[in-house]
Amino acid sequence: MKKEFLATGLIAAVIGFSACNNQSGQTGDTAQTDADSTEMTTEDEWISLFDGESLAGWHGYNKTEPVDNWIIEDGALVCLGAAEHDTGGDIVTDREFDNFELVWDWKLEGGSNSGVMYHVVEDPKYKGPYETGPEYQMIDDEGWPGELEEWQKTGADYAMNLANDKKKVKPIGEWNNSKIVYDNGHVEHWLNGEKIVEFEVGTDEWNKEKEEGKWKDFPDYASVKKGKIALQDHGKKAYFKNIKIKEL
Repeated sequence: MKKEFLATGLIAAVIGFSACNNQSGQTGDTAQTDADSTEMTTEDEWISLFDGESLAGWHGYNKTEPVDNWIIEDGALVCLGAAEHDTGGDIVTDREFDNFELVWDWKLEGGSNSGVMYHVVEDPKYKGPYETGPEYQMIDDEGWPGELEEWQKTGADYAMNLANDKKKVKPIGEWNNSKIVYDNGHVEHWLNGEKIVEFEVGTDEWNKEKEEGKWKDFPDYASVKKGKIALQDHGKKAYFKNIKIKEL
């Protein structure tokens, strides 16, 4: 009887040890799966705004008809420069964003002018996105046919905040990388890895610039904290790719 009891106990111990090992293995697998899920979630925070193949997710500002002045060329979104002056050919995202980090690659042809705007409001009473949306300026600083003010040059918060001396633009025809960060009124402009503009919306200095400068006749400029992203057609070719946004 004693021998049977010992044998039974030994078998139970072996089974228990085996089960414990199996449970530990399952816990390890679960931990690995959770880690993988976390990594995927982190990667998925970035939203691609351009698929490299189509204008999906974009439409003409204040328009419903198909866009014909922007095309896809070698995986890039290309503005053909069909608009006259600075209105009529801009495109905007279907979605709206409030706090975000936006990145994109871009290049220009000689003498070109373009820009990226955010918090854009669509309404027939506005001629273009610039009436409501602050702009990251992109222009041929050296080859523009005419004299440029510093607030008109590449990287500036157009007509508001100038780029600093860390600004380094690639030669015309080469790709640049830019970034805008908007976080509850704190704004940063980056160009080719360097922070070139930084400011706070709503400060006395910012309000003074808005009320006395170019935007004094545009009361709705930067008046909302959520809106669409716009790419500008200013009458010359501009190229965009790798356009991504992360909501903050």
